[in-house]
Amino acid sequence: MIRKLVTLGFILASNVAFAEPIVTESTTNSTVTSTADSTTTVYSAPPSAISPSINSSNSDLCTIGVAGAVQTQILGISMGTVFTEDNCLRLKNAKVLYDMGMKVAAVSVMCQDPGVFDAMMNAGTPCPFDGMVGAEARAAWLANQDKQPEQGRTGMLGGMSDEDKSTATGAAAVGGLLLLLLAL
Repeated sequence: MIRKLVTLGFILASNVAFAEPIVTESTTNSTVTSTADSTTTVYSAPPSAISPSINSSNSDLCTIGVAGAVQTQILGISMGTVFTEDNCLRLKNAKVLYDMGMKVAAVSVMCQDPGVFDAMMNAGTPCPFDGMVGAEARAAWLANQDKQPEQGRTGMLGGMSDEDKSTATGAAAVGGLLLLLLAL
């Protein structure tokens, strides 16, 4: 019987415990401190300055294309130009005149080159002068030396034409700018 009483007491005690409401109070204070130090590394190249394409596939043209580009991390420059080669034009004109049967005119065109003029004089076959050939042309050239083609170019800028000096100065300025950009 005692056993029954103890069991009954446990059952009643458990019913009483479940019958009461359970109240829970909770207070939480939290502080979060976060510090981040990040580094970003980019392994890609900057945009490229691409030099212009100058078509030189047609060898019958008397032009020479020159192009170049430089790219730094800040600035890129690209330039290009075409030069006309005077001696090539002279050769083409002389060839056309010769093909048309105008041999003296073809020689006259070639004699505009100072080297050809000197070679012709040294060979004893002077360039034509106002339609004269041979000894008459030689005498006329010696009497009119101011009409002879210029004799070569001297020095760095000394014997250059104004156009050539301008081109050389411009090329020097562009080269200096490119070197400055490369130094950055």
